[in-house]
Amino acid sequence: MQNNIIIVAGGKGLRMGGDLPKQFIPLAGKPVLMHTIEAFYTFDKGMNIVLVLPISHQDYWESLCTEYGFEIPHIVATGGETRFHSVKNGLAMVESGLVGVHDGVRPFVSGDLIKRCFETAKEFKAVVPAINSTDSLREMVNEERSRIIDRTIIRLVQTPQVFCADILKAAYEVEFKDYFTDDASVVEELGIDVHLVEGEVSNIKITTPFDLKVGEVIIG
Repeated sequence: MQNNIIIVAGGKGLRMGGDLPKQFIPLAGKPVLMHTIEAFYTFDKGMNIVLVLPISHQDYWESLCTEYGFEIPHIVATGGETRFHSVKNGLAMVESGLVGVHDGVRPFVSGDLIKRCFETAKEFKAVVPAINSTDSLREMVNEERSRIIDRTIIRLVQTPQVFCADILKAAYEVEFKDYFTDDASVVEELGIDVHLVEGEVSNIKITTPFDLKVGEVIIG
């Protein structure tokens, strides 16, 4: 069964406080995005890797690949207006098998987690990694009042989210809704149950300068 991964890297890096998009920021000697792609290539060298980038970033990415001698095979698809539309464009490069969708700025995803997601998706068809919340949670009732949420029933969602390709392709034929915050929410629109697997605390998403400092510690 063909393994496919769509890596979405459309961020502008505004919370980083600079002009360089966060996926291109150097981490341990090379751009964050290269670490992310390497994680999936290391897991499966035959994986179909689809990188979704805004058209305005594609020439820069090509120049980075030349500069760093980055030769891992991948296909570049053009990003859309929203993450939903970007994933849909990436899906056009996928034929069959299993397909994962991963954030380009989650470079620390381990081979064990990738394997857990893809292996579980063979049985459950729609799989999402998630971790427990260690913080107390509150829900806003109105502008003046809030109430506690039972954190034992809450899970914090990560990527890669992995699905049978035919299911994800069918899901992305629906019309875009504002509450589509990830791929699982799109698949659920078809009435398909999503199975959770254990994620990893180290599988962080780099969106702020603090995250980058944490990432430098993780990578050693």
